[in-house]
Amino acid sequence: MKTASTKTKVLTANRLTDGIAVWLGANGEWTTSLKEAFLARHDDAVAAIEAAGQQALDDNRVVDVNVIEVEETEAGPRPFRLRERIRSDGPTIDYAPAFTAGVSHAA
Repeated sequence: MKTASTKTKVLTANRLTDGIAVWLGANGEWTTSLKEAFLARHDDAVAAIEAAGQQALDDNRVVDVNVIEVEETEAGPRPFRLRERIRSDGPTIDYAPAFTAGVSHAA
C-alpha cells in the first residue's frame, strides 16, 4: 500500500504560447495527453520533474507549473482533484455547441 509520501505524481503546466494544459512526458517534452505524462513514483523522481518544470518556466515555455497527484488506472493516470480532471479531459458541460457545430449566429 502506498503512503501519502509515495503517491504517484505528474508535472502539469500551461503552454505559454496558447495556454493549453500540458504534462511533462517521459522524454522531457511537454505533451497535451495526460496518458503520455511521466509518472513520478518516488521522491527523487518528483524532485527531477520539479527541476524540469522550473527550467521550462525559466525558459518561458510554460506557466502555472504544478506537481499533482494521480491514481494509476487501467485507462491511464487519473488526477485526484476535479480541477485537474477538467484540465485533462475538458469541460464538464457541452462547451460552445454552436461554435463546435460550425453554426453562425451572425446577422
